Amino acid sequence: MADIKNEALENKAEGLVEQGVGRIKDAAGGLTGNVGMQAEGKVDQLSGMARQEFAELYEETEGRLEKAVTFVRERPLASLGIAAAIGTLLALMFVPRRKS
Repeated sequence: MADIKNEALENKAEGLVEQGVGRIKDAAGGLTGNVGMQAEGKVDQLSGMARQEFAELYEETEGRLEKAVTFVRERPLASLGIAAAIGTLLALMFVPRRKS
């Protein structure tokens, strides 16, 4: 669990660094008139932002999954009942009925 949190934190940090490098490239390209470097900087900025967002989404999903696992461990019969009810509803929705 701690490894997952460390990995998410590393991804956030890498995204922040990548975004910063992108801003520097963008600014340097703008000052020198190098359109290629400026475009590369913008791509790095977007890549860094995407990496940060993915890390945050991963952390949020991991937290929800942990809550679900805790619920199942604490209330196994209720979890079984919920799963059975969902399975029945899905079967009623997707299994074709016989015509009489």
